[in-house]
Amino acid sequence: MSMPMNKIGKKKKGKSDLGIAIIFLAPNLIGFMIFTLVPMVFSMVMSLYDWPLTGEHTFVGLDNFITLFTQDVLFWKVMKNTLVYVAAYVALNVVIAMAMAVWITSLKKANEFFRSAFFLPMMIGIVSSTMIFKWILSENGLVNTIIRLFGGDAPNWFGSTATAMIAVVIVSVWQGFGYNMVIFISGLLGVPDSVKEAAKIDGANAVQTFFRVILPCMSPSVFFAVVMTVISSFQVFDQTYVSTMGGPNNATNTLVLYLYNHAFKYQRLGYASAIAWILFFCILIVTALLMKQQKRFVNYEG
Repeated sequence: MSMPMNKIGKKKKGKSDLGIAIIFLAPNLIGFMIFTLVPMVFSMVMSLYDWPLTGEHTFVGLDNFITLFTQDVLFWKVMKNTLVYVAAYVALNVVIAMAMAVWITSLKKANEFFRSAFFLPMMIGIVSSTMIFKWILSENGLVNTIIRLFGGDAPNWFGSTATAMIAVVIVSVWQGFGYNMVIFISGLLGVPDSVKEAAKIDGANAVQTFFRVILPCMSPSVFFAVVMTVISSFQVFDQTYVSTMGGPNNATNTLVLYLYNHAFKYQRLGYASAIAWILFFCILIVTALLMKQQKRFVNYEG
């Protein structure tokens, strides 16, 4: 019994669409395979070896991971530093970005100017931003000069264990909050005027309207910004490398910098790969926890 012509046509069309899709996806898939998937698999293999940068490598199984968790005291300090940085940076970034977004959207004039001005640091390389702040926060820099004018004791921002991480967070927030600010501006502009008018008619003041009406409406934007900021903050490297090299006394040593030092300074690629996978699982676990709370805090109904 012969197949109907319309079914044959649909079958040929389906194969043709699949072929076209593969052609368009091929460059991205090939790039993903070469530059992401293969390095990840190779990194996992390396983490099971004592793999010097030059010379022979020896299979050690899970010894690299066991050493990290049971014998490497500095690893736990680095982990703590990273978590402190993530918590401080994400909180300050989101709060400042939201405050600037609310202020800019309330302006009747010059809002485009301020939007561009606050986003501009995102266009500057993080290395350049860090060098600028090394000058601003230096012993005789702008900030310390102002502090001395008011009779205060000027701290050694990048040279003291008490303030080094604070300085790194300041650099990061200044350079990065503009991205979330633009996202929040988009979310604020997407809140229907009718909802805000209804809240005003019900007698809600500006603060109540923001927290009970506007913020729930833009919760998808906030959730996206928080997740992306958390992921990027775990990977902090340039700021600490350029400003302090992890010092003083490892006060700003973070996971990626620790990984870098073991790979290229101590030439322990296997150990560095183990650190990389621990970093991967840290990001995976935190992201999974955030995604689990998505239904509780995010409103997609507007």
